[in-house]
Amino acid sequence: MLPIPIIETQEVPILYPEGIRLYLKREDRTHPHISGNKYRKLKYNLAEALKEGYQRLVTFGGAYSNHIAATAYAGKVVGMETIGVIRGDELALCVEENPTLHFAKECGMQFHFITREKYREKHTLAFQEELRNLLGAHYYVPEGGTNALAIEGTKEILTPEDQKYDFITTAVGTGGTIAGLIQSAGSHQKVLGFPALKGVFLEEEIRKWVPDNQNYWELIHDYNLGGYAKVNDEFITFLNDFFAQTNIPLDPVYTGKMIYGITDLIYKGYFPKNSSILAIHTGGLQGIYGMNQKLKNKGKQILDYEQKIT
Repeated sequence: MLPIPIIETQEVPILYPEGIRLYLKREDRTHPHISGNKYRKLKYNLAEALKEGYQRLVTFGGAYSNHIAATAYAGKVVGMETIGVIRGDELALCVEENPTLHFAKECGMQFHFITREKYREKHTLAFQEELRNLLGAHYYVPEGGTNALAIEGTKEILTPEDQKYDFITTAVGTGGTIAGLIQSAGSHQKVLGFPALKGVFLEEEIRKWVPDNQNYWELIHDYNLGGYAKVNDEFITFLNDFFAQTNIPLDPVYTGKMIYGITDLIYKGYFPKNSSILAIHTGGLQGIYGMNQKLKNKGKQILDYEQKIT
């Protein structure tokens, strides 16, 4: 099975106003390739797949998906065949040029490319039956890895030592990580989620996984920069400056936007004086390579710490 991670929490060495202190739980260090929340989400799913005797795992993702990269490597570790259903049939022509898909292929993942229109049907029973007929018997893991077993894993991110913090924060993709954090946080703590996607549909998704009486959480939608994987020059400069001050690399899709949002909220007075904030670094650093590739193609400033995480 997957190796047991040793996680450290470190204080961000930046002097914030009003005595506010920011800490990062370095879930990005769970594993070099199965990092952060992806490790947590896959842990019990892989155990269940092996227990049930499956030899093949099928999951879903886009061109630069952290989940696709992590699943491919995890399958390699446990000796399970993996197939990625990839959004965008045009990507079949550029696997070698795409750092995420190339890595997944090197780990042994096979791909099934479908159109973006077809991809929207991935949750339907008809589409899942079509996949079973096409790909054979397999263990199904949804896009982003979020299901009941994944949440059992993300509940383990917080430990008893983390009860001392006033706020727990995380980036939000499909909602599985924040659902686990809500269930394991103390009633005296507030859990804040920073969605990487536009839209308010996530609240409904998260409420499917948490009890009605656990309502000490909030999603903050102001820092997605226009949508998934959208960035601007100010944000890239912020990430480079943060690394220069802390030596902590942030990915530009999830954790980076969370820290960007937390920092802005600190200076806007959102957090009470002397608050302690525990931010979960959910990994995803492999996404830096794809983002830099896109930025270079546009002649834009890149994340200049790419070489320092290889």
